Amino acid sequence: MMRDDDIPVTVFVKSSSGSEIASKLSGYFVLKGQEFRFTAIAFGRIGGHNASIKIPKTTLDKIAKMGIDPEQLQITIQRKLIEGDIILPEGSKPPPSD
Repeated sequence: MMRDDDIPVTVFVKSSSGSEIASKLSGYFVLKGQEFRFTAIAFGRIGGHNASIKIPKTTLDKIAKMGIDPEQLQITIQRKLIEGDIILPEGSKPPPSD
């Protein structure tokens, strides 16, 4: 299984809603030319920024069959969300960073 910290994945956020403290995100990621959906809660302030990602179990099973460690993939996506390494819908602006 691929356990590399740098799994080649592109993350797209289609929508977000929430406040300055927490936001609900929905989007998809592209892995080996295939598109998979996810939802997440992104939050920050006390203790730093973090994101909780939810990927359907059937998707995680497909990813494992592709030879990729699903847990490592979730960590990679989480890191990309926190670091802003994502693609937003055209016309959207990222939230101001503190």
